[in-house]
Amino acid sequence: MRRIMFRTLAVLLLAGVGREGVVRAGEQAPQPPGRCAPSLQVFFASDFTDQAYQKKVYDKVGSLWRRPPADPKRGAKTVVITTIGRDGKGAPPLLHMKSGSDAWDTAALAAVKSASPFPPLPAAYPQPGVEVHFHFACGG
Repeated sequence: MRRIMFRTLAVLLLAGVGREGVVRAGEQAPQPPGRCAPSLQVFFASDFTDQAYQKKVYDKVGSLWRRPPADPKRGAKTVVITTIGRDGKGAPPLLHMKSGSDAWDTAALAAVKSASPFPPLPAAYPQPGVEVHFHFACGG
């Protein structure tokens, strides 16, 4: 049995809308009092090292995530898992960990589902697919 190790792409804040307009991914949006700073981490199997591809996947999911009106408690996160096939089609995403907020979990699941199909896997990657974990966190 092959043991799968994961490595993170990056920790970037999800895009949001602040008082000054649209905030781009990687920038911190001003948070209303009592709201958390949302973040997204993307973990690929450790044998998948194409950082440009990883960034495309991160950007696509991050751009489709819509923050719900209510946050889970600070420190909570939703984990969504999918496998991206050679052709870029994602297997139906699974809700692996719940945040305690149905709205937050639904928004995370919808973002990953909506992002499929992803770009085809790089030709140099020898496996038929790659498992990817998306962590949508409600930070401090």
